[in-house]
Amino acid sequence: MSKKIVSVIGATGVQGGSVVDALLAEDHYTVRAITRNTQSDKAKALVARGVEVVQGDANDVASLTSAFAGSYAIYAITDFFEPFAKSGPEKATEVEYAQGVNMAKAASATSTLEHYIWSTLPDAKTASNGRFVVPHFEAKNRINRYIESDSALLAKTTFFWITFYAQNYIFPMYTPIYVPTAGKYIQIQSVPADTPVVSVGDARTNVGLFVKAILANPEKTVNGKYVLAKAEETTIGALLQRWASVTGNKAQYVQVEPEIFHEIWPMWAAEMGVMMQFWEWAREKSWSRPDLVTGEDLGVTGLAGIDEAFKTLKLF
Repeated sequence: MSKKIVSVIGATGVQGGSVVDALLAEDHYTVRAITRNTQSDKAKALVARGVEVVQGDANDVASLTSAFAGSYAIYAITDFFEPFAKSGPEKATEVEYAQGVNMAKAASATSTLEHYIWSTLPDAKTASNGRFVVPHFEAKNRINRYIESDSALLAKTTFFWITFYAQNYIFPMYTPIYVPTAGKYIQIQSVPADTPVVSVGDARTNVGLFVKAILANPEKTVNGKYVLAKAEETTIGALLQRWASVTGNKAQYVQVEPEIFHEIWPMWAAEMGVMMQFWEWAREKSWSRPDLVTGEDLGVTGLAGIDEAFKTLKLF
């Protein structure tokens, strides 16, 4: 009997790459990577590992529909940060929404599809009555509503919340800055050090472990259920000290006014800065739903934590 096909968007990235790793290790499925460039070095490396690599463009519904043909399951993710870096948050939100809708339309047209795993994030705007609009949350939640409008697709959908990556330290507003005259690193943020951070830990390892469990437990995860990918909870200040301990450095957390933070990182302040302010405001409710499915519910094991991620993270 032929194996069921799981198609993975973003298979050369952190999330998609983790999904590919986990599914190849299990060997229960045929893994199909959907990529714009099937001749890239990363695509060729996937082929060498036994992955079926198929051309598909998130900006083209027809190419996605063709790429998804025969799929039992699809792992779907959009890339906010590529258009964000080029054109800022408003354009990136527009591009991400269009791509997410294209993926949903193509998935809905896939007659063999039984499970659609959509990588999304909490609705900060609704939760805060419009006070905090996080651009890379906002587009995904608009896509959520599009999926919810398609009852047939919704019945096959898992909404997958992936919490803070330890690897997010590569983003400039998180990367510690060395101050030679102080002999230590500092991190500048606009929120208090005790702001809660819920973390997936090492995303490159853990995302795939959650997806493997989601696929193994459809009775718990389809029909529009929300699954939370969490490895541990900490605070933004404690996270810096974890990095310092793992790397053998001294570090100090520096809180500044939001206006100062915006002057330092204007685009990022309107993105990650707003996200941090939402977490400070919402605290334990930042990743909360009454029907949330957890890793414990799905029997997820073998997670790699924040420290494991920091040990291999190259920032400088």
